[in-house]
Amino acid sequence: MELQNSVKEALNALYHHPDDAFRMEADRWLQNFQRTIDAWQVQRDFEELPSEAFRPLRSSLNTLLKKFHRGPPKVRTQISIAVAALAVQVPPEDWGDGGIVNWLKDEMTSHPEYIPGFLELLTVLPEEVFNYKIAARPERRRQFEKELTSQIEVALNILTACLKINELKEQVLEAFASWLRLRHGIPGSLLASHPLVHTALSSLNSEILSEAAVNVISELIHYTTAGNSGGIPVQMPLIQVIVPQVMSLKEQLRDPSKDEEDVKAIARLFADMGDSYVELIATGSNESMMIVNALLEVASHPEYDIASMTFNFWHSLQHILTKRDSYISFGNEASIEAESRRRLQVFRSAYESLVSLVSSRVQYPPDYQTLSVEDLKEFKQTRYGNDQLPRYPSTTLTKSVTMLAVADVLIDAASVLGGDATLRILYVKLAEARTCLGNNLNQWHPAEAALFCIRAISNYVSTVEADVMPKIMSLLLELPHEPQLLQTVCLTIGAYSKWLDAALDGFPQLSSVIKILLSGMGKSEDSAAAAAVAFRHICDDCRRKLCGYFDELFSIYNSAVIGEGSFKVSAEDSLHVVEAFSMVITELPADQAKQALEKLCLPVVTPLQEIISQGPDVLEKKPPRELTVHIDQLAYIFRYVNHPEAVADAIQRLWPILKAIFDFCAWDMRTMESLCRACKYAVRTSGRFMGITIGAMLEEIQGLYQQHHQPCFLYLSSEDFTARPDIADDCFLLASRCIRYCPQLFIPSAVFPSLVDCSMIGVTVQHREASNSILTFLSDTFDLAKSSMGEQYLTIRDSVIIPRGTSITRILVASLTGALPSSRLETVTYALLALTRAYGARALEWARESISLIPSTAVTEVERAKFFQALTDAAASGVDIKTLAGPVEELSDVCRRNRTVQEIVQGALRPLEMNLVTVS
Repeated sequence: MELQNSVKEALNALYHHPDDAFRMEADRWLQNFQRTIDAWQVQRDFEELPSEAFRPLRSSLNTLLKKFHRGPPKVRTQISIAVAALAVQVPPEDWGDGGIVNWLKDEMTSHPEYIPGFLELLTVLPEEVFNYKIAARPERRRQFEKELTSQIEVALNILTACLKINELKEQVLEAFASWLRLRHGIPGSLLASHPLVHTALSSLNSEILSEAAVNVISELIHYTTAGNSGGIPVQMPLIQVIVPQVMSLKEQLRDPSKDEEDVKAIARLFADMGDSYVELIATGSNESMMIVNALLEVASHPEYDIASMTFNFWHSLQHILTKRDSYISFGNEASIEAESRRRLQVFRSAYESLVSLVSSRVQYPPDYQTLSVEDLKEFKQTRYGNDQLPRYPSTTLTKSVTMLAVADVLIDAASVLGGDATLRILYVKLAEARTCLGNNLNQWHPAEAALFCIRAISNYVSTVEADVMPKIMSLLLELPHEPQLLQTVCLTIGAYSKWLDAALDGFPQLSSVIKILLSGMGKSEDSAAAAAVAFRHICDDCRRKLCGYFDELFSIYNSAVIGEGSFKVSAEDSLHVVEAFSMVITELPADQAKQALEKLCLPVVTPLQEIISQGPDVLEKKPPRELTVHIDQLAYIFRYVNHPEAVADAIQRLWPILKAIFDFCAWDMRTMESLCRACKYAVRTSGRFMGITIGAMLEEIQGLYQQHHQPCFLYLSSEDFTARPDIADDCFLLASRCIRYCPQLFIPSAVFPSLVDCSMIGVTVQHREASNSILTFLSDTFDLAKSSMGEQYLTIRDSVIIPRGTSITRILVASLTGALPSSRLETVTYALLALTRAYGARALEWARESISLIPSTAVTEVERAKFFQALTDAAASGVDIKTLAGPVEELSDVCRRNRTVQEIVQGALRPLEMNLVTVS
């Protein structure tokens, strides 16, 4: 009790004491306390227990399990998990009694009155194999899985014996499902006649046991196709028992008296069968088509959560039917082609039905106007996809999954049926909706849904389709301009821009489509956004037809960019219009392009000039957005007008304005990032035509960086990594590019060794982007031979890296074992692999020295040797990173298994201590 009070006082001081010194002292006391034997109950690592504590601990947990054998289920479950977690840590020879399963059998035999509690333990045991919160070593976890696998027969015998107690049948079935998840070793012929399987199948119609029975059958279905169960041929006796029983439940899918949860459980079994046996089903046999028809029945269910259970099956089936690899076993090309045609024909009607079933699921809800602002934004984003992603951040998962999943199913159907055939089905839906619409504008929902589906398959419809697409385009002209419907109409036009380019002879026919887009730009913010996106697609794909009508179209640009008139295009969406006109200019001859570019820049530059003319004092008070909206438009012009000489002339002409913004607003990060981005695109497009302007630009940026330290000005920096990780990020990104593209300038320079030293200091920075950039820089340095002309400078590189090799390797090993988050393992692993490839035996010796620093209390000799052998193999055979990933992850898990071990490892490797070598 005295110790408990001390802990409480320390915690209270840590979180509530006003004096920093007291809080620091409390923190130190608590950290020291956690390393004592008295604190073992709050530790996650079994190794911290004294060896003599195991037996009393097992005994006390067993006593608790017996005490609560009929107590609150949650309490009983937690006690069972504690016993199972203990078993994960303790080998069978130390546990005694032949291991935990035999021990459990003996306890149940000796104390039958406690069987409910012991059944709970038997249920959670296999689940703990996959519980990585338990700080067991990877090798011990594998041993535990093998131990349980070897005891499956004993476990199933225990469960079979418990079937005699009626009130325990549900618990028995849940335990059986849990053991099946191990996916090991029981022949299908044995399971097919097993009493537990028979009980599960006969309980599918039981009100009390149906849920547990469904869990068992679901696990059995997955078990039959698990790789280590022998596969379908071995498990066929079991499959032949399961499938007829599940098929007999088909009628219940339509039974109105059935509870929705019961129907969902039955649907889950059909979906599991489809997913697991899809390769068998894909053969198109009569038996398999019975399952397909049942899955169509599930897909037709009015509840989306039930219908969508089949969506993964339709995708997997499509993949098998349409990929040539599925038919390799048929030998020659003629046989392959014949079998492919046969299968596609067999499944044709199923996918045609599927299109009709899912197309109605994307209608706007009748009450959409009453949705919350966030739900409505989410709904719109899911309808219109990534074209408008920045406008609608995701907030409601369910609607998002619904719309995007339905679009994916339609794409799967189009892959099997062909886009044109799928389009014909959807056109019927659209025509019916148009007829129903009549003069009642409130009935626009079905037409909008049909267009949503037509848009979803646009990439699968041929550009020469001449049967349905002309009718659809004509019908679009007739639809009312209701905002939501008009939004989808605009996006559909944009989706079929390639068809429009192929099908229409010239601008006069395109003009009627463009008029619809203009209506969209003036109707609402949402339809304006859709119209801007669609206009970009039209100008991209139809640019050759439009380039001769630049002046006629320019009023659209003026209205969208300046924001005058009735257009409701936001500043962000105006970038689509800027991009559209930039692509049209790209098709113009050079002399016309230069004039058109000047015309394009004028509405953007004029407001910038007006703002700058007011002087720096006024500029300081203006929000950055007033400048960046126009600078971003310039960036798009420089990026998408692919006339290098014209863009170079434009940037030279505009440089005084841009320089003034640099001079007046260098203190503002957002403005500078926007302006640097515009300059980057100008340089990238102009290339060698940039002339003297690039010199002036670089001089300006370097001078301003000395004053303001904006990351976007970065050339080189020795700033503190933690204080300014964004600068470190940009610095090492730039250095990596230098290694790849101009090693002849970078490697011989005095900057290179300094940056290597900086990288050793900063590699363990916790800022993700900065750390990744530093690791990439190191990898590029080790991979120098892969870069252009890099081999010529290997000697210089080696003179820098070899003296630092021991320290670099130690830091990388420390990063793998806890100095960096485990999410960065792949990046660190590649850097270590690149180092090993570059320096071979020398790098292996560095690695051996680093690994040997870790005490054996943290890493055993076996674990150390396994990692080193994997690294040796990588150096010798040039294996890829995937081969090395497993051993690296295992070493990482061992070294991170609890805080104490992690501190021991990092204390030994000391990633922040190094002997830097000064290279002149």
